[in-house]
This record gives sequence, C-alpha cells and structure tokens, in this order.
Amino acid sequence: MNDQKIEAFNIIGLAVRTTNKGGQAGIDIPELWHKFMSTQATDQIPGKIDDTLYCVYTEYEKDHTAPYTVILGCRVQLINQLPEGMTHVTIKAGNYVEFTAKGKIMEDMVYHTWLDIWASGLERAYQTDFEVYGQKAQDPENAEVPVFIGV
Repeated sequence: MNDQKIEAFNIIGLAVRTTNKGGQAGIDIPELWHKFMSTQATDQIPGKIDDTLYCVYTEYEKDHTAPYTVILGCRVQLINQLPEGMTHVTIKAGNYVEFTAKGKIMEDMVYHTWLDIWASGLERAYQTDFEVYGQKAQDPENAEVPVFIGV
C-alpha cells in the first residue's frame, strides 16, 4: 500500500452498471472488457493521451456490496466529444491508497487484490476507484496493475 495525492483527470469509455452480489460483476466486467477490445474502442476515443487503459469504479450506491458503475476507457485531456455509446467520468482529485496486483493476469490477480482491499478495513470514499493497465500490464505471465482506492 502506498498513499498518493491525485489530481483530477478525465476518462472516456464504455460503461456497465453491476453489483458484486451473486457474482454478477464477475460476468459483467469481463463482458465489458470483451466488448471494449472486440470493438477496438480505444481507436474511437477522441483526444486520448495514450493507450493506457483505465478501469474505473464509480457511482456507488453505498459501498462495494451495492450496485456501482464500471467504466473501461482511456485518459483524455478534454471531454468535448463523446463517441456514440460511450460515456465519461472524472477521476476525483484527492487522496488515494495504491495497491499493486502482481502475477498472471488471466488468473484473477486483480480480483484477488480487490478481495484484499475489501477485507482491509480501509476507510474508503466510494467516489472513484481505478485500475491502470499500462506498460507493466502487458506481460500476461508477470503483470503489474496498480489499483487506486479513494480515501
């Protein structure tokens, strides 16, 4: 864990509303990833800063046990044009705790990091939390994915 002060920034991407109840997020989030990758959504995002992917958790009804929205997309400088079917979110400025998921990306390493976060007792803000899929996430056998939790 590592404390971070993060300035606000914008993401444009595809979204899904889901819940952890009954394992629904385990169906909805992989489907969101499949849709994003199969439609080459990255190429449709105007003004993106780079090809780093962000998976953002926001619009929490209460906490991680209640419904929330997941947005998978790219960081952009401005939100002046939204492609059809896409949405945007502003990562809230503030204090975040950084966790790092490490290992084989196809063996649920990020999910296991979330299990640790949920069990940690961390006082969360439940505003915006996000994962960053940058260069270190490209090696499927030895990936690193930072997970930022708003506090």
